Amino acid sequence: MRLGVLTKAELVQSATRWAQGGVAAVLAEDPDSTDLHLADTLKAGAGLCDVDAVRVLVDEGPGRVNELIALGAMFDRDPDGALQLAREGGHSHARVVHAGGAATGAEIERALVDAVRLTAAAVMEHWFAVDLIVEGGRCRGVVALDPSGARQEVRAAHTLLASGGAGQLFSVTTNPEQSTGDGLAMAVRAGVPVADVEFMQFHPTALHHPQMPRPLLSEALRGHGALLRDSDGERFVDELASRDVVAKAMTARMLEQGTDHLWLDATGLEAFDERFPTIAAAVRAIGLDPTHDWLPIAPAAHYLSGGVVTDLSGATALPGLWACGEVACTGVHGANRLASNSLLEGMVFAPRVTEAIEAGRESPQPTGAMRAVMGAGAEIPGRPLTLPPLPPTCGADDAEKLRARLQRIMTAGAGVLRDAASLDATAQGLAEVADVAADPEVRNLAEAGWALVHAARAREESRGAHSRIDFPHTSDAFLVRLVLQ
Repeated sequence: MRLGVLTKAELVQSATRWAQGGVAAVLAEDPDSTDLHLADTLKAGAGLCDVDAVRVLVDEGPGRVNELIALGAMFDRDPDGALQLAREGGHSHARVVHAGGAATGAEIERALVDAVRLTAAAVMEHWFAVDLIVEGGRCRGVVALDPSGARQEVRAAHTLLASGGAGQLFSVTTNPEQSTGDGLAMAVRAGVPVADVEFMQFHPTALHHPQMPRPLLSEALRGHGALLRDSDGERFVDELASRDVVAKAMTARMLEQGTDHLWLDATGLEAFDERFPTIAAAVRAIGLDPTHDWLPIAPAAHYLSGGVVTDLSGATALPGLWACGEVACTGVHGANRLASNSLLEGMVFAPRVTEAIEAGRESPQPTGAMRAVMGAGAEIPGRPLTLPPLPPTCGADDAEKLRARLQRIMTAGAGVLRDAASLDATAQGLAEVADVAADPEVRNLAEAGWALVHAARAREESRGAHSRIDFPHTSDAFLVRLVLQ
């Protein structure tokens, strides 16, 4: 196969590099097992994980980690040469391999970028994909803006979306500025089904500081004994609970105490600078000493658990279009992603895409999350939602100003805590932004936010990363995958 990689920035500017904690994979046996990893993932997903997809993830993950090591990725090892394993929130055992303490994503990206530059037929940097080319009911490539801003057609027999998430929807995020929901928006405009987009995960322990993207204070810190404290210095939540539980508890405590941040107490951790050099550098750069100072933290938009619906080989409902990574909805995350399953998902499902294409596959099969679209005996049935079209752009406004306005609207009405009134107000605000959003990134953000808000409005319950103040409990009526099209 002749492969081309098209990216709107440089190849090294992906969300992968910002993933700190590591890769969750069972690389040894007792006391851990893939069954326990599966159980932890299902628990975090709050009833909406596809069990078959999770089984693929945990069973194939160890082999993919070893392949990455063979490509040259260097993970942290103990003096005897064994891989060091960390425990993170929601995990019952220490099974997270890491690099540079908390620089795992950067090391994985380095290894993969080196490999891509050696093997890819074409690496097209600073090309911005605008829309899918759909002809005869099949995806034939993308329309893109080349580095000069001219529109070009980039045609391909198969098109793989690996465009990441949409963390830039919110004012406070751990995501790089490139995470503007481009793949999700392109799919929505082409009528390709998307699902689970109401489940935006907020990382509970982002450093409270003007720097953006917000530096992450990795879950591994709490795995090693760091404590969460409120404004009075009191503990208020289990530090090793899943991210949705911790983020909601933090938001509620912040509202109760009238503050915009809380504290992470890592002063009891030994050899902090040696074990977590990346985090140590980030906090020391703003004048904090992690061995003596509590670190200010607040939840930040982190990971979109849903996306473009795929089968277990990454095929979407549109023949010729594939998706993997954060842009995809494989069914592995359900309502809330388990820590350090994101890098693993990319490592497991991306090779499945290439294997399916090599085998001559053209269309999706009724497996994984795709069963919710195809209606083929899914444990979690699909509930179709018609997504009303976002109003067309009729004018043009300053892109940077519009982006900041959109982020404020989304943060105020569709953040950690939501209700019907806040979501309705957010939808109205997004429509007003779209009216003057000539910039393609801002338009994509509006499209992604539009899908998120309408799914969140329809899900009248609280589950995983989706919390409705007006519907504070889970409901069996919503043991469904909301599929927008």
